[in-house]
Amino acid sequence: MPTVSVGRDRLFAALGRVYTQDEFEALCFDFGIELDDVTTEKAIIRKEKHLEEDVEADGDDEVIYKIEVAANRYDLLCLEGIARSLRIFTGSEATPIFKIASIPRGSMLQMHVRSQTSQIRPYVVCAVLRGVTFDEVRYNSFIDLQDKLHQNICRKRTLVAIGAHDLDTLQGPFSYEALPPQEINFIPLKQ
Repeated sequence: MPTVSVGRDRLFAALGRVYTQDEFEALCFDFGIELDDVTTEKAIIRKEKHLEEDVEADGDDEVIYKIEVAANRYDLLCLEGIARSLRIFTGSEATPIFKIASIPRGSMLQMHVRSQTSQIRPYVVCAVLRGVTFDEVRYNSFIDLQDKLHQNICRKRTLVAIGAHDLDTLQGPFSYEALPPQEINFIPLKQ
């Protein structure tokens, strides 16, 4: 089962209350996930670099909860997903109702898929998400979630590749092509 590392204080802020460790473990158990470990960023770095306890490590002393989630719950692979699910579970938030916007066909953005692309990736799915804003922490969480999806359900990008773009900086129509690596040129999101 995957383990997700989240900052305890940020998680509790997203949940709207502070829990003792025992209370949070009980909530996790009732929901069907497990608080696997409690550590700090410094301790994680110390362990990764094989440093002795008395050696100062980079990082801060933020308490990190390592939460084990079910392998089929991709919505729980980030702090925001865990927090939303726990808020719904505890009744402090209603289950969200997502709506597909009704846009006149002539106003829709267009994606053109080149025929040779179907040999490599036979399907493409596009969506426009409106009203999404990122600060640095949320952006990093989003990129981390995208990477976890790429490594797992997307089978290291062999089945699926996820792209996220700031629509305010782009103009359609868009083209989905299979190009040799040396011909691919793009600017990463947030740069």
